[in-house]
Amino acid sequence: MKNLYIALSFVVISITVSAQNKNTKIADKLFARFEYVDAVKEYQKLVENGKADPYVYKQLADANYNMFNSAEAIKWYAKATETQQDAETYYRYAQMFKAEGKYDDANKQMRKFATAAPNDLRTKAFNENQNYIPSLLDKTKLFDLKTSEISSDKSDFGAVLYDNSLYFTSARNGARKTYGWTEEPFLDIYKADYNADGTITNASPVTELNSKWHDGPITISADGKTAYFASESYKENQFSAKDKKANAKFSQVYLFSATKNGDSWGAISSLPFNDKSFSNSNPSLSRDGKTLYFTSNRPSSVGGTDIWKVAVNADGTYGEPQNLGVKVNTEGNETFPFIADDNKTLYFASSGKQGFGGLDVFQIDLTNGEATNLGKPVNSEKDDFAFTFNGSKKIGFLSSNRGGNDDIFIVNPICAVDVLIVVTNAKTGEILSNASVSILDDKKNVIATEMSNAKGEVSFKVECDRAYVVQASKDGFEGNTFAVTKSKGPKAKVDAALQPIDVIVTETEIILKPIYF
Repeated sequence: MKNLYIALSFVVISITVSAQNKNTKIADKLFARFEYVDAVKEYQKLVENGKADPYVYKQLADANYNMFNSAEAIKWYAKATETQQDAETYYRYAQMFKAEGKYDDANKQMRKFATAAPNDLRTKAFNENQNYIPSLLDKTKLFDLKTSEISSDKSDFGAVLYDNSLYFTSARNGARKTYGWTEEPFLDIYKADYNADGTITNASPVTELNSKWHDGPITISADGKTAYFASESYKENQFSAKDKKANAKFSQVYLFSATKNGDSWGAISSLPFNDKSFSNSNPSLSRDGKTLYFTSNRPSSVGGTDIWKVAVNADGTYGEPQNLGVKVNTEGNETFPFIADDNKTLYFASSGKQGFGGLDVFQIDLTNGEATNLGKPVNSEKDDFAFTFNGSKKIGFLSSNRGGNDDIFIVNPICAVDVLIVVTNAKTGEILSNASVSILDDKKNVIATEMSNAKGEVSFKVECDRAYVVQASKDGFEGNTFAVTKSKGPKAKVDAALQPIDVIVTETEIILKPIYF
């Protein structure tokens, strides 16, 4: 697989590599120009000729890491780490083991990473829960996944549905120049028809937005009149300083806006917070049009790439970009934000938070929540990213390289109802904690039993369009059952009011009224 989303998001990264010696000069130049396919060939020649050393092994490992060739990366990281390496090398080594499903080996490298970077947020998360995979596997399945016919034999990703038009980014245009990182054509923005029967047809490039450089991904306003998309700073004739070792000028990724006029896009404009010293990419506009979320490696980022947001003002100006902070961002890479229709649920991809391997998709309630992994089948041992969801049509899209190439998958939510039961004293209204609460299906099978918390609450997740019964009991109260009516969700509430048991006191005995279910 080729890391097109990294190439797209950050064509320019810090060039810290200098030629180790005259033997590595050609390979180092290719590496510095991000031409990893050819760089690997040159470094391998050095290995074959007996001229390799730990530097060459690490370059081979990093080049394969950048192309997500996990098996090859593991091979060369094993050689490189025969000598002491920096913390990030051990982290990358661990990530490649995860990509191969080798979690014990990944943990061994994570322990070395933790020793080398004890204050890193990723270290703290690892030390708190080293064996987190079983809990991820036990997560409730939220979505069904299926392949999409819109994918090609080239990289396709970043699909997002607006009304009946599906926009996505693709390297399928064979007429375009080939990019050295991936040896695939440069990226273009495409649009396809989303039909009433769920098929996707008539994919074609959005020619007025595409250039001879990388273009995409894209986000569009709720009224369909404004688009924000990523492209290269070459479009503005802006470059970072020329790198003499690479003998090349490097572009940043910029964000651009465009306005729809009839059936075409025009008035393309670079956003004012672009800067030739860092990149901005992967935009997602809130449905109210007031906030633009994006990925950037700008100063004050927590890690390599972070999720940021900026206010979009009614007069067409923009606020100051704000980092979403450590609830979202880590010292790793967070990328591909998507803000849901409710303007508060954010989906994003992360390589820094605990996941199955590579990039995993997470979601967070930005008003009051913690980031949670979406679990399988959305996430896999490979890279999973660019999760988007159309609330009105109840369909989403995911990009993943689990099949060896960046492909677009269709995501269908599993219909479920979150049932909240509140147990109270029927006479006083007092909250009842430590009550036993069970939920039974329509065949009277007990699905689960929990004790009510300090707020008298118990929550269960059940299937849509099925009737259920809640059974509640507590010492000193009459047990009772309560119906949960059929529903499509997403939530249902049951007030479980229990009658206190009347106590009859005689001269010789205390008589309790019997409890009936």
